[in-house]
Amino acid sequence: MTVGTFDAWDTAVLISILAVSALIGIYYRYTGGKQKTTQEYLMADQSMTTFPVSFSLMASFMSAISLMGVSNESYQFGTLFCVINIAYVLSTPIAAYLFLPVFYRMRTTSVYEYLERRFGQATRLSASLAFTVQMVLYMGIALYAPALALEAVTGIHRSMAIVVIGLVCTFYSTLGGLKAVLITDVFQSFLMFAAIYAVIAVSAIKAGGFAAIWEVAVERGRVNFFEFSLDPTVRHTWWSLIIGGMVTYLSLYGVNQTQVQRLLSVRNLKSAQSALWWNLPILGMLSFSTIFSGLAIFYYYRDCDPVLEGRIGRRDQVMPLFALDTMGQYPGLCGLFVSGIFSASLSTISSAVTSLSAVTLEDYLKPLYKAIFKRTLIDSKSTLPTKIVACIFGLLCIGLAFMAGSMGGVLQASLTIFGVVGGPLLAIFTLGVCTTRSNQRGVLLGFLVSLIVSFWMGFGGPKPIPVPLEFGTAGCANVTSAMVGYAMELNAKSSGVVNEPDYFWLYRISYLWLSVIGFLIAVVVGYGSSIVLAHFGRAENAEIYLDKSQKQLDYDLFAPMLSRRWRRQEEENQTAQDETLTKLTEQ
Repeated sequence: MTVGTFDAWDTAVLISILAVSALIGIYYRYTGGKQKTTQEYLMADQSMTTFPVSFSLMASFMSAISLMGVSNESYQFGTLFCVINIAYVLSTPIAAYLFLPVFYRMRTTSVYEYLERRFGQATRLSASLAFTVQMVLYMGIALYAPALALEAVTGIHRSMAIVVIGLVCTFYSTLGGLKAVLITDVFQSFLMFAAIYAVIAVSAIKAGGFAAIWEVAVERGRVNFFEFSLDPTVRHTWWSLIIGGMVTYLSLYGVNQTQVQRLLSVRNLKSAQSALWWNLPILGMLSFSTIFSGLAIFYYYRDCDPVLEGRIGRRDQVMPLFALDTMGQYPGLCGLFVSGIFSASLSTISSAVTSLSAVTLEDYLKPLYKAIFKRTLIDSKSTLPTKIVACIFGLLCIGLAFMAGSMGGVLQASLTIFGVVGGPLLAIFTLGVCTTRSNQRGVLLGFLVSLIVSFWMGFGGPKPIPVPLEFGTAGCANVTSAMVGYAMELNAKSSGVVNEPDYFWLYRISYLWLSVIGFLIAVVVGYGSSIVLAHFGRAENAEIYLDKSQKQLDYDLFAPMLSRRWRRQEEENQTAQDETLTKLTEQ
């Protein structure tokens, strides 16, 4: 098996692409309004068009972990994961027409400002803190994981990769603001597609066409689209992928600061909704392409799995190993692949930096400034602190990436946090835009209970390790202890003598149901306790009314279809009252 190297051409391609990202930041620092106001720095002056925003939405969602992880998913477990794209289709209209109009009507920089207007300051701070912890931890893993995988196979030291990606990202994010981040996201999106298509193309060339790749995938059991089991402990089924995928998608595209901030940067609501719809085919195209890339890689290693051969330690390193094994004969192609992986990290981290700086300014610094100085922090004086905050978060990301390497368990922990926090946060916003009886105390109680249960399920253990499909070893040159152990395991399974350990049922539930369970608990407990507390006079809901007599609803706080319905009911009631009064007067 021919093994390539990461040579000078590859290095030149990687440096050039990183330099372009940095130059975009410099360009937007010295053009237009020169990032002198927070409106331009954090919201791009609400002047962006649909095209860059739609690509940015995808790039923010698909990190390097996602690129290598989805490819590895189809390599190990097959194609069933592609069903999650149905969830994206079903969720897009909910995000576009239920949540987005509410935020666009308020024109808030921080999405959590809505929660203060709807429930109160305590709810805003609780949700904002949960988001901050979630994103800070995820930034570290989003930077560390690809650096670790690339180091193992390309020789690029993880420390150098972490520092270079982190500093470049911090540089253009801090200097150019949201405009620079959006435009670099477009550039980096094309590189992500280029990396995936390079993998597919090289494998197709070696296979003699796409048909051979597909035939081997079918023959080895990698092509599977139908799993309708109702058992929640089954890792992937149609139900877990669609329902769990919908909650995950809505927690990201419906109420997440990172994505909503991008959607609010366009000129009007219709353009924002168009960006969300255009993001759907872009995201779907990358999703299906990445899944097929896993099959392409499997074709190449069909007779000798590199983990069982002992060449790499984990299967999330298979994609970069494939690039090194096959692309070395094409000057600069391996560099283009690595640039695509780096770009996926850059887009995710820069998105996190801009969203965290917006939340920090609006939810922490401005209220603190007002409490201390008894006046509002004006826009002209808030731009510099925001840039400093963005720089601090970028440097913090680098520090967390280094810490992740020495803290082992934090990797799985940060990914678990990212999943379990999304469901409860989505529940708070859902109760806010869809109900009038939910109040602050009830919602906070539901949020707390759901977080406790979600974290228990997410962090509790021991948990069963997912069992992948079979791998080939017939073509391996050397017999390793891993291959011997794997053969013994297959023989034991085929003879039915494997003693599976007993796991607590909640720990066996598929990871896709975690966010769903957290969402449902927060909704049920939050709504139910709101009614009970209001009944006993322990909570009120004055925030949803425009008048002190609490008769005139603030319709801007609710989803448009519900607002129209309630407004129509109020008008009908008022008409009926007027008619009754007229009749009484005539008598």
